[in-house]
Amino acid sequence: MRLCRYGEAKLGLIHNSDMRDVTQALDVLPTCRYPLPIGDPVITHLDKLLVRANEIAKDMTSVGLKGLPFLSPVANPSKVIGAPVNYQKHIDEVRGDAALHHDNQIATITRAGLFLKASSSLVGPSQGIALRKLDRRNDHEVELAVIIGKTANNVKAADALYYVAGYSIGLDITIRGPAERCLRKSPDSYSVLGPWLVTADEIPDPNNLDLKIEVDGEVRQDSNTRNMILDVGQLIEFASAFYTLHPGDIIMTGTPEGVSPIVPGNIITATIGRVGSMQVKVRAA
Repeated sequence: MRLCRYGEAKLGLIHNSDMRDVTQALDVLPTCRYPLPIGDPVITHLDKLLVRANEIAKDMTSVGLKGLPFLSPVANPSKVIGAPVNYQKHIDEVRGDAALHHDNQIATITRAGLFLKASSSLVGPSQGIALRKLDRRNDHEVELAVIIGKTANNVKAADALYYVAGYSIGLDITIRGPAERCLRKSPDSYSVLGPWLVTADEIPDPNNLDLKIEVDGEVRQDSNTRNMILDVGQLIEFASAFYTLHPGDIIMTGTPEGVSPIVPGNIITATIGRVGSMQVKVRAA
């Protein structure tokens, strides 16, 4: 199934090229009082919500997807986790270009570890990318985004997919420079998620998905998730050895080779097989 958020925090169920409004299904979520529980409530109660959404969808009118203002399908992740240099060809291109490495030591992911992006950097495709530090290079990075569905701690790779709620397309936007990744990748709008969440049952093998990015119609990145150094299960094992993962947490699984600059006025089209495609406009902050 495919679940989206759009407009003024409405909820939609995607079927083929149409959407049906199932915002009423949010009524199944429990009322919370302070202190709020950790995690995104929609993802925490996803199974129950989808049952109700299917019931509601039968009586709702279909709407075409074109022009729908898609938001991030996850509203409240406790954290957004990044996987640096998780494709060998991307490591090679970074090591070979001073405009990318800025004299930083480029270690493999097993040595470099993971990094956190501010949850405030998260937007949906309709909200666009608002570039900061225009005197510096800002790059696009297309990534498979894994959305955690169940609390996970010290999970083994062999069991990891059990903890996945679904998948989405992620854009990890990056300001180049010598500063720590968590700073350069955390400005507002520098984490784009969308256009919807595809439930895990629809993607039994996330480690064999084509992914591509075009900027103004020009293909910049074109690869497959089978080229990841650490696959989805291994990334969840790695992350959950350091952090407790909560429902709604997002793991950006890394980007392949072909990263390049974006500037205000660009239109990015990102596509991942079995997930979909999204278009994102770039502007100045």
